[in-house]
Amino acid sequence: MCGIVGGIAERNLVPILLEGLKRLEYRGYDSSGVAVLDSENTIQRVRALGKIKSLEAKIAEAEHPLSGQIGIAHTRWATHGVPAENNAHPHICNNQVAVVHNGIIENYQSLKKHQLTEGYRFTSDTDTEVVAHCVHEQLKSSQTLLEAVQKAITHFEGAYALGVVSVEYPNTLIAARKGSPLVIGVGIGEHFIASDVSALLPVTQSFIFLEEGDVAEITRESVNVYDVNGHQVAREIKQSSLTMHSVDLGEHRHYMHKEIFEQPQAVIDTLEGRITQNHMLVSAFGHDAEAIFQTVRQVQIIACGTSYHAGLVAKYWFEDIIGLPCQVEVASEYRYRNPVLLDHTLFVTISQSGETADTLAALQQIKALKGDKTIATLSICNVPESSLTRESDLTFLTHAGPEIGVASTKAFTTQLVALSLLVTALGKALHLMSETQERKIIHGLQKLPGLLQKALTHENDIKAIAQGFADKESALFLGRGTMYPIAMEGALKLKEISYIHAEAYPAGELKHGPLALIDEHIPVIAIAPHDDLLEKLKSNLQEVKARGGQMIVFEDEQADVDSQGNMKVVKATTNVGRITAPITFNVPLQLLSYHVALIKGTDVDQPRNLAKSVTVE
Repeated sequence: MCGIVGGIAERNLVPILLEGLKRLEYRGYDSSGVAVLDSENTIQRVRALGKIKSLEAKIAEAEHPLSGQIGIAHTRWATHGVPAENNAHPHICNNQVAVVHNGIIENYQSLKKHQLTEGYRFTSDTDTEVVAHCVHEQLKSSQTLLEAVQKAITHFEGAYALGVVSVEYPNTLIAARKGSPLVIGVGIGEHFIASDVSALLPVTQSFIFLEEGDVAEITRESVNVYDVNGHQVAREIKQSSLTMHSVDLGEHRHYMHKEIFEQPQAVIDTLEGRITQNHMLVSAFGHDAEAIFQTVRQVQIIACGTSYHAGLVAKYWFEDIIGLPCQVEVASEYRYRNPVLLDHTLFVTISQSGETADTLAALQQIKALKGDKTIATLSICNVPESSLTRESDLTFLTHAGPEIGVASTKAFTTQLVALSLLVTALGKALHLMSETQERKIIHGLQKLPGLLQKALTHENDIKAIAQGFADKESALFLGRGTMYPIAMEGALKLKEISYIHAEAYPAGELKHGPLALIDEHIPVIAIAPHDDLLEKLKSNLQEVKARGGQMIVFEDEQADVDSQGNMKVVKATTNVGRITAPITFNVPLQLLSYHVALIKGTDVDQPRNLAKSVTVE
């Protein structure tokens, strides 16, 4: 959600800033802009509504070439103020200060009221413009731009990542971070800032990850970081294992398609070093994991969106496989009620980015309320230096690699793998799982990459089925047991990228209301693994068939559901177990949503109104 790029160098930064913005497009945005200090120490700004190519076109058409050795750039996802050029970043105050901002300044209205009395003029409807004015006001009584920004941020309530430049200090770039991620790219004679590492991979693989409350003063020669109390601190420079080619499309048309097909390898990478031939390594969750796990009597999972669906699958595993009570809750609901924290609870937060605002706030709430209770926190995340991982007692990093498509695919799959390992680790630590059960799960996970690869071979069958959605506006998804949250995830994917209204129900709930919707115009997608609930599911399918519904069934080869009349069957996999079945059956649903979106002509990787990393409420 929104993206920041900035830098200071001895070369023209404009091409670097534009390339960085392109690499942040996956975060979601509706406008973009660039501001640089030119050779005459004047702020030059270009902004555009729509995609980066619109910004590039405006820059190319400008009367004077846009060039500068210090600058900031931004992709905006509208919060305060509609998508419009005047609301796009960077924002400028009196041609003296330029600012880019991710997050929300919650008290911007009171700040704006004060600034209006001081004679400041507003040209946008955003909360960000008060930041530019506040920095400008503080410059009047400050010795440096750093001091001005440090004073200014004391007035802000909410979340922010900031990049600030000023004509008064043409050799200084300021970065500040509270509640929204920001990294510094370290070069030789040049330094950069960005919302995440991927934006800067063409220019560096060395990064400083700013921590909560940090402010950094950046020049060509140095980076000085100051903590929330204003004390200079040393932040480690870390080397990224990613390369600029890790986020290239390769032979694929869209990132979502590429990431669907990367799932077998992502599973291999996530399992590596976490299991042996027959055993789960509990230490994969941290050096203290075994001791902490031995105190656990129940699990509470907190997440949003797709990560929430992963948690719902895990609830079945925890209670069915090892008999451990498990509750799952949407983070945005959990944080705004008065939850009862039970002693000996393991709180598990799940997030692809590790910066999801509601999940992070829920974690902070738990830590503040736990008192003397024996409560531990564990984050499952795809980003090593994220806020969520730093705030948790234990961390399990999925190894999905960069996920660019807004609709999560491989991150979800690796979250499920991580949760299956957590079930196994807790089962071992609490002596709730036999060695035979452990070996069975481990062997199943070792087969999982092959099962996913087999599911991917059905793409052409699924592509043909997708043709039937060209004129459809609604769809129903059905599943039982662990397949119900997988059905929920399938419905979410379809609505996210094709804009078809889709809902998921436990198949047994059909006769309690949803059956009234069934006719030949609404496709019904069912998941039919070969398990104890198969016969029940077949009865539900007959209810749909009897009412003329168009059915699509993804089944295990042993499930024995045949294509007939208005029922199309894809034998998506075979010989899956309780752990591997939901992970495997998710793949054909991903492919279905992808190919339906192609037929509908929507923007697959950047669906309207959505952002990849939701860092605001």
